[in-house]
Amino acid sequence: MNLPAPRTATGTKVSTVRHDPRDDWPDEARALRAELAAIYGDDDPLPDLAGGWVARQRSANTRKAYVRRFRLWEAYARGAGVHPLQAKLPLADAYSRHLETAPTLVRVKGGRRGETAPTGRPLSPSGRAQALSAAGSFYTYAARLGAVPSDPFAAVARPDIDPDHSSTEGLTPDETARLLETARAHNPRSYALVALLYLLGPRVDEVLSLDADQLGYDRGHRTLPLRRKGGRVQAVPVPPLALDALLTYLDGRTDGPLFTTNSGRRWSEPEVWTHLRVLARRAELPQADSIKPHALRHGFITDSLEAGVPLHEVQDAAGHRDPRTTQRYNRRRGRLDGHPAYKVAAAMAERLEGRETADG
Repeated sequence: MNLPAPRTATGTKVSTVRHDPRDDWPDEARALRAELAAIYGDDDPLPDLAGGWVARQRSANTRKAYVRRFRLWEAYARGAGVHPLQAKLPLADAYSRHLETAPTLVRVKGGRRGETAPTGRPLSPSGRAQALSAAGSFYTYAARLGAVPSDPFAAVARPDIDPDHSSTEGLTPDETARLLETARAHNPRSYALVALLYLLGPRVDEVLSLDADQLGYDRGHRTLPLRRKGGRVQAVPVPPLALDALLTYLDGRTDGPLFTTNSGRRWSEPEVWTHLRVLARRAELPQADSIKPHALRHGFITDSLEAGVPLHEVQDAAGHRDPRTTQRYNRRRGRLDGHPAYKVAAAMAERLEGRETADG
């Protein structure tokens, strides 16, 4: 349908150029729409629905996570011969069971950039819950626009999740120190990254999204503005140890991404994960092959509480809205150092030694 050209108050026609509102979507939304359009065609409503749904999410981290999880569901529905907009509760239930055993995608060592293969462990209960919630979020959006009658995931049972459990492996203060020393010996960029991840306790994407000119100053503190979940920006102080590492790495640079590759491109999360594991192996950490950047965030929270910082202050520093979330990160809870197994084993070892002496 061709709309008439708008006119001014005097009736003169105003020259306009047609603008596609989808051009204003974030990169993640436009990429997902193009991917789905290549599968279903431009006339199918799914590409625009999925793109519009992703575009509504406020933070880039949420948009990326939703895209990953929607791809899983779309591929499963298509593999079952069902268009996602025609899915019903039985298929959603089957998808939930499928997630319990389906291998996850992991990067192929030595493969092309971004190449993955389904060789990873199945999603954890929290990962499955997130995948189901993402699918439900899409259908809530689609139902609001009248594209589907209801959300087929609304009645799907969510996995039981232990609120006190976190699958991220923790580091002792000595292990963290070894990792910092190894990073410092490797190069200034590695040291600055590990120092910021541990001493500020951010999520890795919050650091990698920063630019060099965002290092600021506020009432005697050097600061960095971290964009938290939900899009909220929180200025956090950069302590002297981290600041010295960061300034050494920047070497006077004040433009471009805060952390870059050798070619000047922004450092990506997969590259940081790989690099951190290289450093961990050089530091001879026991969890070197599975360590994640999030382990340093856990260390920041645990060591802050260990040092006597009140819970509410650590919660604010970590950008958590609920203190129970902060406590999940607290590796001081249920510490293995004092586990009864050690005392029972020591007592039994002493008893066995006594028996051997008596027999001798």
